[in-house]
Amino acid sequence: MFKRLGWLIALFLLAPVTSAFGADKLDTGDTAWMIVSTALVMMMTPAGLALFYGGLSRYKNMLNTFAMTFVSYCLASVIWMLWGYTLSFGPSQGGFIGGLSHVFLGGIGVDSLTGTIPTFVFVLFQMTFAGITVALVLGAIVDRMKFSSWIVFAVLWLTVVYFPVCHWVWGGGWMGAMGALDFAGGTVVHINAGMAGLVLCLVLGKRIGYGKEAMFPSSISLTAIGAALLWFGWFGFNAGSELAADGVAASAFLVTNTSAAIAALTWMFAEWILDDKPTVLGLASGIVAGLVAITPAAGFVSLSGALIIGIGAGIIGYLSVAVLKQRLGFDDSLDAFGVHGMCGIWGALATGLFANPAISGSAGLFYGNPKQLWIQFISILATAAYSGIMTLILVYVTKAITGGIRVTEDDEVKGLDSSLHGERGFEII
Repeated sequence: MFKRLGWLIALFLLAPVTSAFGADKLDTGDTAWMIVSTALVMMMTPAGLALFYGGLSRYKNMLNTFAMTFVSYCLASVIWMLWGYTLSFGPSQGGFIGGLSHVFLGGIGVDSLTGTIPTFVFVLFQMTFAGITVALVLGAIVDRMKFSSWIVFAVLWLTVVYFPVCHWVWGGGWMGAMGALDFAGGTVVHINAGMAGLVLCLVLGKRIGYGKEAMFPSSISLTAIGAALLWFGWFGFNAGSELAADGVAASAFLVTNTSAAIAALTWMFAEWILDDKPTVLGLASGIVAGLVAITPAAGFVSLSGALIIGIGAGIIGYLSVAVLKQRLGFDDSLDAFGVHGMCGIWGALATGLFANPAISGSAGLFYGNPKQLWIQFISILATAAYSGIMTLILVYVTKAITGGIRVTEDDEVKGLDSSLHGERGFEII
């Protein structure tokens, strides 16, 4: 009897210890890495993207481009905390959208964990993705959209488009359950934003004088600095998406840098051969194209896959901007669709080709799993269709709310910096 009692006491005393090993446990190394990654991704929007887009816009609209980028990030920062996080990562409602259990971050405290990091850090990290995605869209329509209409559209688009697609892939939705691979945002961020930008620029129409007069960027120097900051911040974007400081994060870091570098060289040489001159803008655009394409694949492919993905991104990005846009005649002001949409599609497909099971267990076509390529194709088609259709609807909803989405002809000719904001980015002598 005493022997049995001893065993019961021992089991009772050991039970809490045993259960503790099975529970999520805070890892300070992972947490520190994720705080740094969050800060890196945050820098990408109000610093990197603002400079990249601002330098590409015309001198009379540069501050308006900065303002639209800043306000996009600010809006996303607020509504993500109020209802964006719960719609993206709350308990799945039929695989389409998250539930409302975390409205205003309800139910989440300082001791809450997501894996080995505090849930608050995860919330902030994912918030930065929402901020940059909506800001990417505006690259298609700078120089001609009302600032007030952009604010309304951004709130609607985040709520109706970004949050559901984020849930589909990362929040327990149908696309993730299907097995779609998107490590850091090929579908959620780049295809999503690229398609929205294409629809928005088609509805808005071309800028006054487009195709008839030169529309020089205000500062290629600012664009180059912006590209460098985006490249730097992208390491948090991709390597941080592992949510841990481990070997997969290191591999994602390595392939991200490699893809950006080889894509920049590819774009530069394509431009040099076909247009006779290697430009700084071509190098900067190639860097971003390579970063976009490797994003969905970063945690799944090896060095060889990254090299092929980067070369493909340089070629596809250059042809989309220099040939496709000119042939089709649409006015995608800063090539949001050509770089983010097209290279995002390439990256998502390439993930289905080159995913290496030695990296994180997922295999693509060239590693014996042809089904993965089909799954990637479905994810691309679904994201593009949903983003395109819903963006079109939201454009007309925004028109109804704000009384129109395009600035007046006089304001467009004068420039949006002075007509909308009462400021000038440059002193013209």
